[in-house]
Amino acid sequence: MQFKYKDKKVEIPFEFATKPYAHQKQVVADTALNPYWAYFLEMGCGKSKILLDKVSLLASINKIRAAVIIAPKGVYSNWVNKEIPQHFSMKIPYVILKWGDKSKAFKETWKEVLCPTSNPNSFMFFVINVEALSSKSGVQALANFLNKFAPECLICCDESTVIKNPKAKRTVAAVKAAHRCFYRAILTGSPVTKSPLDLYAQCAFLKQGILGHNSFYTFRNEYAIMKDQINPYNGATFKQVVGYRNEDKLRDLLKTFSTRITKQECLDLPDKIYTVREVEMTSEQKAFYDAIKKENLALLENGDQISAQMAITRLLRMHQIVCGCTKTDTGEEILIKNNRLSELMNILEETSGKVIIWANYRMNIKEILSSIESEYGKKSVVSYFGDTSQADRELAVKRFQEDPECRFFVGNTQTGGYGITLTAATTTVYYSNNYDLEKRLQSEDRNHRIGQTSNVQYIDIVTPGTVDLKILKALKAKMNIADAILNDDPKEWLL
Repeated sequence: MQFKYKDKKVEIPFEFATKPYAHQKQVVADTALNPYWAYFLEMGCGKSKILLDKVSLLASINKIRAAVIIAPKGVYSNWVNKEIPQHFSMKIPYVILKWGDKSKAFKETWKEVLCPTSNPNSFMFFVINVEALSSKSGVQALANFLNKFAPECLICCDESTVIKNPKAKRTVAAVKAAHRCFYRAILTGSPVTKSPLDLYAQCAFLKQGILGHNSFYTFRNEYAIMKDQINPYNGATFKQVVGYRNEDKLRDLLKTFSTRITKQECLDLPDKIYTVREVEMTSEQKAFYDAIKKENLALLENGDQISAQMAITRLLRMHQIVCGCTKTDTGEEILIKNNRLSELMNILEETSGKVIIWANYRMNIKEILSSIESEYGKKSVVSYFGDTSQADRELAVKRFQEDPECRFFVGNTQTGGYGITLTAATTTVYYSNNYDLEKRLQSEDRNHRIGQTSNVQYIDIVTPGTVDLKILKALKAKMNIADAILNDDPKEWLL
C-alpha cells in the first residue's frame, strides 16, 4: 500500500485489522506517516479506527513501541474494551494498561513493564482519562510511562476539546507529555466549540508554534477583537473578546496539518451508526443503588417468589437512580447527584449540527433543558414531553426543522417517539432508554426516514455494571424488557 510522506509516496506492506471505509483508507494513506496530525472527523466517521490503523502501521515498521491514549472518562474505557481489541493489528502482540485499574494483575504488569531492566516484547498501550491529569498521581504515572517509552511513542488526545483551556492543569500536563513523543495526534468532531481561540491549546499539543504563535496571548491578539471593559465592582480595567478576525488565515493554517470529514461526505458509511458513552455512578447514586440491591437480596433470601411484574417495578426504581432521579415513599421527586448530565453536555460540545435528546424521566428532561438553556441560550432548544401543550409541540417540531438557531430537541419517547419528523438532526442521544422496544425503534425513525440525506448517529449514555447496561443489551437484541424478564429468571435482572 502506498503512503504519503511529505511530497513522496512510500510503498509499505500493510494489512488492516478491520476493513476500512473508503474515506478511512484514504486518510490513513495520506497522514499515517506524519509526525503530528489533527483528525477533525465528525462523530461516527471512524476516527478511532483511523488512529489505530496509524498506530498499527508505525508499530509494524518499528517507528514506535508504545502508544498513549488520553480521553475523557466517558470514552476512555471504550478504547480498552472495544476500539483497541477490534482495530489494532492482529499480527502484533500488545498489552493495555488502563489508568484506574486497581486489580492485582494491573499492578504487577505495571511494575514489570516500567522496571528499568525490562524489555517488553509486546506493544504497550497506556489509556488514561484526561481528568487524571489534574492530579499528581495521574501526571506522575504518565511521566513514568514516557520515561520508559518516549520518544518511540505515539500520544493521542481523543475529544481534544477537553484540553482547549490553555491554563487548565490537565492541558498543561497533556501538552508537556505530548512534546516528549515523536508522533502526536488529536481527535475531535468539532475543534471549535465556542470560539476560534479553542484551537490554540489543542494545536499546541501537536506542536508548539504550529499556528504561528508560542503564546496564547499573541495568538489571541491576532485572531480576536478585544475591547477594554471596566469591572463595575472594583473599577479595574480588563480586556474582553467581542469578535474574531483573520478566520480565513486560520482556516488555511489548519488545512496544512488536519483532516476534516463530515458524515455527509462519507457515502459508504452505514446509514445507522451506534456509539456508547460510559458514565460512572457518584457515591450518592451508589448508596441508593446498593440499598435497593440489599432489599432485593433480602427478598430472595426469604425464599419468596418474585413475579415478573415485581421485578419490573424494582427494575424501574434501580434505573431511575442510575439516571439521577427517584421518588420517595411519599411520592416526592428528588434529583440525585450524577455524572450523566455533564457527559451529555460534553457530547453536545463535541457535536456539530442539530441533536435529538431522548430521556425517560420528566425530572431529567427539565434538568437537561435548564443546562442547555444556560449554556446555549433559550432559543437553542425545544421540548416535547408530557408537560408540553399540543400547540407548543407543533411549534417545537417546526422550529427544530426550520430555525437555524434551534439546535436541540429534548423529549421522551413515550410522547415524541411517534408520528413526527425530525430529519434536521443527524445525531440522536439517548440520555436514558425506555424499556419498550417499540418506543426505541420508533424514536430512532424520527430522523432516520424519508427526507434524511445523511447517516444518523445514535449515542447511548450508559452506566456499566448496572441495569442500565442490561436494558440496552436487551433492546439491541430486539427484546422487550417485560418479555425478557418474563422469559428469564426475574431474579437475574435485579442483581
